[in-house]
Amino acid sequence: MRVAPLFSALLLAALAAQAQAQFTQSDSDYQVSYATNLVIGDSFVTLSNSGASSTVALPIQNGSLCVNVYTYDPSEQLIACCSCSVSPNALVSLSVKRDLITNTLTPGVPTSVVIKLVSSMAASCNASTVGLTGNTPAPGMLAWSTTLAQATGGEYIPERIPFTPAMLSSAELKRMTALCGFIQANGSGYGICGACHPGTVGGAAKQ
Repeated sequence: MRVAPLFSALLLAALAAQAQAQFTQSDSDYQVSYATNLVIGDSFVTLSNSGASSTVALPIQNGSLCVNVYTYDPSEQLIACCSCSVSPNALVSLSVKRDLITNTLTPGVPTSVVIKLVSSMAASCNASTVGLTGNTPAPGMLAWSTTLAQATGGEYIPERIPFTPAMLSSAELKRMTALCGFIQANGSGYGICGACHPGTVGGAAKQ
């Protein structure tokens, strides 16, 4: 019997499954979603922190995350970036229309966007320095998006979907942070999205 080759194959399969699990966990440090039909009404991003990066429980729990937000238009252009602090068990939200695309770098206002989130731990949140010393990606981010979907009868209804955990390549992270740094340095204030708001709200179409 070829026990060694069989054992090796099983070991590789187990390691592959473990690696896949690491990239599909719900509190991954890199997650992606979208918002559509923005000409009809608003969409929203809701964020929380599972506490996966906490190391101190009492008297005050640590493990606050910087959730770094990168918003792209359909032509793959980064049009806004920002970050906000989310402490363990907190709940905050962003409006796509009022916070993510109201102050875009480019003059056009997109009707749909791709939203990428990277959670990190840093004393001062800065979406252009993620991956550098003192601002490293960290787990614990939970994210959902609420966007408008067209129903069978033609009306638009809010649809809540979780962000999708993904594998963050070094090239993707470098490009996101470099473009965000360019926006911060040369955008004259444009391209910086709004701050997170306490609590959460749902999508609503224009009446």
